[in-house]
Amino acid sequence: MDIVSGPWDETQITSFLTDTAIPLRLATSGVQAPIVQSLWFLCDDDALWCCTRLDALLTKRLRRSPACGFEVAGDLPPYRGVRGTAVAELHSADKAAVILPRLIDRYLGDHDAPLATWLMSRIDDEVAIRIGSLRVTSYDFTQRMS
Repeated sequence: MDIVSGPWDETQITSFLTDTAIPLRLATSGVQAPIVQSLWFLCDDDALWCCTRLDALLTKRLRRSPACGFEVAGDLPPYRGVRGTAVAELHSADKAAVILPRLIDRYLGDHDAPLATWLMSRIDDEVAIRIGSLRVTSYDFTQRMS
């Protein structure tokens, strides 16, 4: 992880990314314009991991250009978060079969929930996305906004 700027050190950034269970916003290049998509993520091994469909527009865009931007930040004050640039790598359904259950644990907590069952029923058509080579900026307006 390359820290560009901000008040947090690597331990604080990793802790925020590990403890914050809100979707990551991922920006990718398109033919005509960038697109931003929200994805469940987890922080593991100095990278962010997500899953999406093998035939998703996001997958096609990342195959064409793996450079991306991201942000993990809440919508309510006090505003704080992590944003940056990265390089995405697509991994097979075998890796998605490892990552998706962990995402379900993180965001749903219940593998018997209808959404979890539905997501796992489609696992053969999923890919895992490893968002690595992180260049990050942290920000925390807690003191300013208190």
